[in-house]
Amino acid sequence: MGTARPAHAGDPGHGTLAKAADENFPVAPFFLPRAWRTDLMAVYGFARLVDDIGDGDLAPGGADARLLGVAPGEAQDRLVLLDAFEADLRRVFDGTPRHPLLRRLQPTVRRCSLTPEPFLGLIAANRQDQLVSRYETFDDLLAYCELSANPVGRLVLAVTGTTTPERIRRSDAVCTALQIVEHLQDVAEDLGRDRIYLPADDMKRFHVQEADLAAKTAGASVRALVAYEAQRARDLLNEGAPLVGSVHGRLKLLLAGFVAGGRAALGAIAAADYDVLPGPPRHGKLRLLREVGVTLRGEG
Repeated sequence: MGTARPAHAGDPGHGTLAKAADENFPVAPFFLPRAWRTDLMAVYGFARLVDDIGDGDLAPGGADARLLGVAPGEAQDRLVLLDAFEADLRRVFDGTPRHPLLRRLQPTVRRCSLTPEPFLGLIAANRQDQLVSRYETFDDLLAYCELSANPVGRLVLAVTGTTTPERIRRSDAVCTALQIVEHLQDVAEDLGRDRIYLPADDMKRFHVQEADLAAKTAGASVRALVAYEAQRARDLLNEGAPLVGSVHGRLKLLLAGFVAGGRAALGAIAAADYDVLPGPPRHGKLRLLREVGVTLRGEG
């Protein structure tokens, strides 16, 4: 899940955190209070590392596996690594974790009174990625997003002390939308990992075969399918957008950025005529800023 950037051997934390620059919107932008930036980067470090484990994108050399107590002979077994990572996560709450990114997370957990559940959800999503590579229905995909994406938004609310049931509902809609957008951007990359996040029911409806997703450019059926899923993501973003108006100050700008990042990415996909197979369509900063303005004004 997400776009990988080469990691730096010998420094298990640096390569992981460097990937923050590749996200659709800055994870902890400069305008946030320093304490929030510190806590959000700690949460991001966890989320990025568990994705790197699940995607097989850890830094070469096996340093992460050694830190987690995994024997060299099992260092390539992602399920073993995820189990060890979960065990180390639990030490965040009742001991001293081994991995430096989890040690960095521990003060945030204590300061913000975070619970294990959202972190465990992200681990469960990556464990599911090792066992499930196709999704039959859109509801099945939504259940996956409940693990893979929604915990991140809930953690942002918890770190900023703004959690309410209604905000969680809106946040879940935004996070699920952003996950679907990422899946649309990464169809070709995911297929290279033998994963397809386009629901099989929808593929049948649009007469799309798996072989069609391996082409260099998308045919009409694939474009129609991508457009259909993009509209679903757009509807979810619109459902979640009132979250932005429910908060104030710099948090309002941060959340507007997340919504706008999703909308800008969808705009880039549409501008590419829904042909995502050559690689993720990219939006410019101007489009993103325009979408931030629209979202802040509540016009979108």
